[in-house]
Amino acid sequence: MLLRIAPRKKSLKLTTLTTAVALAVAPMAALAQNRGPPVLRDTETEQLLREYTRPILRAAGLEKQNIQMVIINQGVFNAFVADGRRIFVNYGAIMQSETPNQIIGVMAHETGHLAGGHLSKMREEMARAQTQMIIAMLLGAGAMVAGAQGGSNSGLANAGAAMFSAPGEMIRRNLLSYVRQQEENADKAGVKFLTATGQSARGMHETFKRFTDESLFAARGTDPYVQSHPMPSQRVAALEELARSSPYWDKKDDPALQLRHDMVRAKISAFMERQDTVYRRYPLSNNSLPARYAHAIATYRHGDLRSALAQIDALIQQQPNNPYFHEVRGQALLEGGKPQEAIAPLRKAVALSNHAPLIEMMLGQALVATGNNAHTDEAIAILRAAVARESEAPIGYMQLAIAYGRKGDYAQADLASAQAAYLRGDSKTARDLASRAKTRFAVGTPGWVKADDIVNTKPLLGQKGN
Repeated sequence: MLLRIAPRKKSLKLTTLTTAVALAVAPMAALAQNRGPPVLRDTETEQLLREYTRPILRAAGLEKQNIQMVIINQGVFNAFVADGRRIFVNYGAIMQSETPNQIIGVMAHETGHLAGGHLSKMREEMARAQTQMIIAMLLGAGAMVAGAQGGSNSGLANAGAAMFSAPGEMIRRNLLSYVRQQEENADKAGVKFLTATGQSARGMHETFKRFTDESLFAARGTDPYVQSHPMPSQRVAALEELARSSPYWDKKDDPALQLRHDMVRAKISAFMERQDTVYRRYPLSNNSLPARYAHAIATYRHGDLRSALAQIDALIQQQPNNPYFHEVRGQALLEGGKPQEAIAPLRKAVALSNHAPLIEMMLGQALVATGNNAHTDEAIAILRAAVARESEAPIGYMQLAIAYGRKGDYAQADLASAQAAYLRGDSKTARDLASRAKTRFAVGTPGWVKADDIVNTKPLLGQKGN
């Protein structure tokens, strides 16, 4: 299930350390946002990324830190860390990585930032720079005052004015130089982690070189001291030398892993790209499993449910224990207005995926959408279990609110609606619903406490609120 999640309207302060690829398309200043980034959720893709990063995190000593992978709804190549506990990756980075090793290399680089504590160090450096700027401005102001007292043509006045502008440029260059050093350190750490896990750093080098080559023309003539990353030729050369020193330079990806990678790329293409683009990327003459996966999804998404189901059934026949084929079948039926028929394949997908929360939410949605009250209690049980393990997906709470309302349990319905509104970033609606829920719960009960927490939560910067 590929879900587009609207950004939570909160201050995420992306003090980012990005890949060299990222800065070719998105300067650091552009990444500072007043709201969370738009997120994509998909069990199959997230599971694959977790498997890619797990051994790297273990090698970095971060296995127990519960580092999460977050997929951003952006088609450009980018990956970054922002808060010390999540690695953000654009779906475009997955699409443009032709092999698992290429995206794994990028994840290793970002892990290098986490392992090196670069985020906290960058904050310290920025605070130090801010202090330096304030001191320089005060000194400049003092010089201007002294110059004014000595006469309008005093050299002190001119010097004071100059002091306002000169330190800013110097401090900016110092900060960028500091970031360049961190990027070099992250490259070295990434290669180290890949080597420790018996993986090649070739993909990491290939990715950075490919995007560096594309940015060479734009970078020509640029002052190297105002770039946040080392000059392309220098960085790629250093990375290649380091990567080739690994005994695993020529090691290839496992064919089974390559297939899973290709399947995810096909899925993303089918959900995120125009139909004509999908078929240019995966012509009908292409009978590979990834191409057939893309064709089936694109077919259902563009209205031909009967043909899509036939194509999905053929995929299931080839891989009957693939949970994501059953999931897509259920999603096609649910979105095609056949929720009762969607239940069976979604039950199968839940069982085969070891009760993946996002798939459980879709099953709960199908049960609710039938309008059959006989399904209500089961839907509530499934949805409650799902949101307990996946607490940041608004759709789970939205479906819970409908199911509770159908049972006449308006206290729980209001609370679930409040939780969904809060996750969407609508703090005013969340507080209003939670306030009403408090009047329906007995004081001190778990539901009352949860509602009270929402009422008393102050809206973060960028959220809707009073």
